[in-house]
Amino acid sequence: MDKYQKILTKYWGYPNFRPLQDDIIKSIGQGKDTLALMPTGGGKSITFQVPALAEDGLCIVVTPLIALMKDQVENLKQRDIKAVAIFSGMTKKEIDIALENCIYGDTKFLYLSPERLGSELFKTRLQNMNVNLLAIDEAHCISQWGYDFRPSYLKVAEIRALIPNTPVLAVTATATPDVVEDIQEKLCFKEKNVLKKSFERKNLIYIVRKVEDKQKYLLKILNSINGTGIVYVRSRKKTRDISTLLIKNKISADYYHAGLNNESRERKQQAWKSGKTRVIVSTNAFG
Repeated sequence: MDKYQKILTKYWGYPNFRPLQDDIIKSIGQGKDTLALMPTGGGKSITFQVPALAEDGLCIVVTPLIALMKDQVENLKQRDIKAVAIFSGMTKKEIDIALENCIYGDTKFLYLSPERLGSELFKTRLQNMNVNLLAIDEAHCISQWGYDFRPSYLKVAEIRALIPNTPVLAVTATATPDVVEDIQEKLCFKEKNVLKKSFERKNLIYIVRKVEDKQKYLLKILNSINGTGIVYVRSRKKTRDISTLLIKNKISADYYHAGLNNESRERKQQAWKSGKTRVIVSTNAFG
């Protein structure tokens, strides 16, 4: 059993890696910049958490989704792994304390949004951190060829210049051939290195329904099956409208979008995770 498998078993209780996870981890262990194409739910987080735990220092994880950021930090803490997140709504003092802990404490993971990469406070503190890995989640957001381009992701190149010897792991579930090339160029890969897993998900069924009354059909589905669910909509207004519709029809529901304050988002996310809220109606901010 190698060191990576020992870490996997110790913290996650799994005897073996899923297909491709081991290849990605070993690529990072060899110091190679790596682009990993894996389906959602394919175990992407393991591919940067395990190699980071195997080395001295800190792993910086860049992700645009606050809900996912908080969820991963919570999961790491439950495994007695020290992790912090920096996101909008935090005070300067809170951010300063978190960054200081990354320098002088034993924090292993720092999660932050791409917008934070450009702050002088972060860049100044970064130069005193022992960073063993830079992980970029939703890496397609750096490409202008992608459907979800975010200019703030381009700041990653500036960060790489400050920590030139630190390998990069970029992960995404969405990338055309043009986007694959663009990601590696924008992230300043020393050499091209792409590892890809099949996107087939045998545990999921995809069904497209064309119906005249979407709301009526939604109620029919929710009344005919058990368990929690997520309803994705295109606008913040729709999240409120649909959740109100569900509540009026005696279905436990709440809404979620990026315009809510941190406290509200945290409360709503926890209520859904615990089963107190059955259905969450959200924009793509809930991911």
